[in-house]
This record gives sequence, C-alpha cells and structure tokens, in this order.
Amino acid sequence: MRGLLEIASSLQGRAVAVATDDEAAILLAEHAEALSDHLLLPPVPHGLPRLLASKHDMFELCRRYDIPAPESRLITSRDQVDEIVREFAFPVVLKNSEPWVRLAAPVVSRSTVVDTPQELYELAAGWPDVPYALVQEYLPRSESTDWIAHVCCDAEGDVVVGFTGVKVRSWPPHVGVTTYAYSVSNPELAALTARLCKESGYSGIADLDWRLDHRDGKYKLLDFNPRVGAQFRLFETDTGIDVVRAHYLTLTGQGVPPGVQVEGRRIIVENLDVPARIAYRREAAREHRIPEGGKREFAWLVADDPLPGLVTAARSARPMARRVVPRLFGGNP
Repeated sequence: MRGLLEIASSLQGRAVAVATDDEAAILLAEHAEALSDHLLLPPVPHGLPRLLASKHDMFELCRRYDIPAPESRLITSRDQVDEIVREFAFPVVLKNSEPWVRLAAPVVSRSTVVDTPQELYELAAGWPDVPYALVQEYLPRSESTDWIAHVCCDAEGDVVVGFTGVKVRSWPPHVGVTTYAYSVSNPELAALTARLCKESGYSGIADLDWRLDHRDGKYKLLDFNPRVGAQFRLFETDTGIDVVRAHYLTLTGQGVPPGVQVEGRRIIVENLDVPARIAYRREAAREHRIPEGGKREFAWLVADDPLPGLVTAARSARPMARRVVPRLFGGNP
C-alpha cells in the first residue's frame, strides 16, 4: 500500500488505475479513500470485490440474486470431508476459495477435478489445519460449453460496454487460462451478466467465466473476476472501444462512443495454445461456428513490435517441450 501511494503521488494529475489481478482489485476498493487523491477509481462498494473474488462468497451472492451457479460447499476443516462425500456426486471440482490463499496456503495448485472420494481424502490429508477449499459440482465437459463475458460498468452499475464470447481451449485443459477464444454476441448471457452487475452495484471492469449446461440450458457462473481479464483484447466494438478504453473514458468524464461488438474476433495465447491443442486433440470437439470477418490477435506476437513475441517463444520452448512430448506419446503430465 505504501509503495502504491508513493508511485501514485509521483504522477502528474490523477491517473486511472486498472487492476490486473484480484488482489489488486481488492486493495484498490478497500483503500479507495486513501488513494483517491492520486488515482481515479470506480465507486465500487468497499467490500464487493473481495466477495466476488471469493469462490464461496460469489456462490452466496449468486443465490441472493438468483443467478445460476454450480452447487458449492466451503471446507474449513478436514472433518467436513465426510459430509462432502455424502452430499456430492463424484467427480467434483476442488478450488482454493480465496484468491490470496492460493499463494499463502493453497489446497490445490489450480482448479482440480477430483474423480473419487478416496482421491479427495488423500488430498485432504495434506491440507493446512484450516483449509479454505471449495468443493463445486462438476459440469460434464461433454454436456457444456464455456463462455466469457467482459464488461465495464458505470457508477450506477449499468453496463457501459459489454461483450460475450466462447472459450474453445484453455491451459491446463478445461480449468486454466484461456488460450483460444472467439467473440460472438449472446444477448441472453449479456442480460444475465448485466443483471448481476446492476443488482450487486458493481462498478468498473469485470471478467466473468460462465458454463452453459446443455442438460438444463442454463448459463452457470464459475468465476467473477473484479478486474480486467488477461484476454480483454479479444473484444472490441466497431468504434474501437474495449473495456479498458471504456473504463478510462468513463472515469475521466468523457462519453463512450456507441458501437456494437465486433463478431468473430479471435485471440490466441501462442505459448500456451500449442500444448492446449495437443491436449484437446483426442476429445470429441463441439462444433464452433466462428463468425466470418473477425480479426485474429496474438497475445505476444505483433508485426510492429516483434521482440515480446520472440522472447516469449524462447522462454517457453523448454517448458512447452516438457508439456507437449508426453502428450504426443500418450502421457498426461
């Protein structure tokens, strides 16, 4: 906090702050009063980003606002595992409930599919004395489609710009960051996202992960990230506005040019999509009809500034080989 204040006070005028991870979003919201002399911040309710970033609290908010979400339970003691085994059908998904716990005392390294009760008991044996683990209902991959929604909301919680798209691949497979996605308008999902933001009073940029459960036709919220998403450049309006530009224009009191979402834009995270493509190659792929005419963007490589792409390729070569070779020959690292 002290370091952020020093940096902010050294800038000329008040700068627009953009949180790039959940911890930063929580810090900016909960210390907005101290930072507001130097930074322009969205008037998000003081404790809301912490609630939204928490997997358990987000689930409780979904219940409050009648937003579909996979059934979830918070585990704060190993003694609760017996109860989970009785109440949940396996497989289940196991997550760190709080974003800060994943660094200080993680129960899993990332979202993990747990296939059997025995596997859950084995994992629980290595947990801290007071774990913050979330057990979540598993939505079958063969019966679901992953969707993304990115929004920028004003002080009243109304969506200034909103976008939707399909997540085709991620790394690690099905539980990690997006490696390949495309933009496509989805009015139903956009309305559901806008209602959650409005009713909770959210203000600023948000990145939401949804899963369409084809068994009941409902979009179910998996994650609400109260900050800019890593792949925000996937989305843009026909007037050149993405969520960061809209955020800046809104906080500086300028009008956001009206426009509609550009269809069929694609984003590829080059260093991660190579192993992701190999991991997904054996699965029965759901048909993806990408709208024509959209621009393809890479996460790192761009013609007028190739150095970041080249450096990323060099740094990723050895880790990528470790991921790719075992999968090519039947392994599963």
